[in-house]
Amino acid sequence: MNCQSLLYRNCDPQLVTRRWFFEQCGVGLGRIALAGLFSGVLTRAGAAAASRASESLVARTSPYKGRAKAVIHLFMAGAPSHLDLFDPKPKLAEFEGKPIPPSIIGGQRYAFIRSDAAVLGPRFRFVRRGESGVEIADILPHFGKIVDDVCLIRSMHTDQFNHAPAQLFLNTGAAQPGRPSLGSWVVYGLGAQTSDLPAFVVMSTGSGISGGAANWSSGMLPTVYTGVRFRNQGDPILNVSRPAGVSRQSQRDTLDLVENLDRRRLDIVGDPEIATRIASYEMADRLESSAPELMNLRSESRATLELYGCDPDKPTFARACLLARRMVERGVRFINIYHEGWDAHSDLNGNHRQNCAATDQGAAALVQDLKQRGLLDETLVIWGGEFGRTPMVESHPVLGRKLGRDHHPQAFTMWMAGGGIKPGIVHGKTDDLGFHVVENGVHVHDLQATILHTLGFDHERLTFRHAGRDFRLTDVSGNVVRPILA
Repeated sequence: MNCQSLLYRNCDPQLVTRRWFFEQCGVGLGRIALAGLFSGVLTRAGAAAASRASESLVARTSPYKGRAKAVIHLFMAGAPSHLDLFDPKPKLAEFEGKPIPPSIIGGQRYAFIRSDAAVLGPRFRFVRRGESGVEIADILPHFGKIVDDVCLIRSMHTDQFNHAPAQLFLNTGAAQPGRPSLGSWVVYGLGAQTSDLPAFVVMSTGSGISGGAANWSSGMLPTVYTGVRFRNQGDPILNVSRPAGVSRQSQRDTLDLVENLDRRRLDIVGDPEIATRIASYEMADRLESSAPELMNLRSESRATLELYGCDPDKPTFARACLLARRMVERGVRFINIYHEGWDAHSDLNGNHRQNCAATDQGAAALVQDLKQRGLLDETLVIWGGEFGRTPMVESHPVLGRKLGRDHHPQAFTMWMAGGGIKPGIVHGKTDDLGFHVVENGVHVHDLQATILHTLGFDHERLTFRHAGRDFRLTDVSGNVVRPILA
């Protein structure tokens, strides 16, 4: 058997070490000599890989002083309309039904509407909330209670205009799958604060996520930094509970056997991903006791459950928010909660009423709960989607669409709270129709740079070398948005 056939039949080519290659390709006495020469080295390489995997999640101090120690990212997948929730535009009502001026459109093209589509006025009434007097839609009554605790960024913009690329861009800094996610970078930089739960947890409460698992992938980073998806009901992770009829000792013996086999293979090939597998099995074993305790919301007070408006046994966005607070208390570094369903190409009024009813109370309660427990200062909460919605109406008789809005990358709104972010302010401004950013624009890479800054990192220096060059979350751009820092 030649070397090439050995490579492709026994091992992923990307995982082949040079020493393993020579060991397999050697023949006769040469192979014996090579095996004798390298056996000790390979064992040391395997031990080193296992050691690196275990050390990867050891808690570390960031290079600079950062206020935030954990992040909760509330991702409104599908893209809420900034024009109908957070960025009041009286001119939209004034120009409703009229074509938008060509001078504003420029050369912009859209997926589902013509560039000369008529303007659609705001679907909801705006009211002033809090001491800061920020205007927000009246279908966000709970957000009005925390408006003085958040920074509203009305000048976000992105490079992407379709869901999956835009979601990937906001989460990983690139529009194509394969780059490390924000959560992976955070855990890569700070390690874990607990060994009983994953450092990076992902939950979903909507109808699906366009960008899929690439949104929380570790990309070229070791897979120990990948987000762990929790299910909405039952065991948070499949097969965490011990099967009926299997004793604790029998399970422990099985895990020890599997680990022994994995370590033998690790000693042969020195592949760090095998070390990650060993660490994952051990985490699964610990989750058998830590996960049920985490998920048991009946230990929360009635006042807390009423604050979030959640049934402890019913999967909802509010329940996920309460779980996120419990995770932060237990040392989880990064939590993603995806709520898919904001893609209002038709009936924006009905779509946004439904989604605000599902998410408003839980998101506001999370900020209130963290604040009253003294955790908000060191926990960064982020809320927003992948882009905005057009000032123009989307009506498509063939597709059965009317009174909706198309994708809009030029401008959208996000909010942030805690973790070193200045509260009770509005940053940035769009034009009279909410089409373009006209003041203090914040690009997605600027947002990412700012998030890393709150955690104590220089986004240009938090890098990982791969394929001959250094990669970073913000690619080759991005600036910290200093006016929003406390």
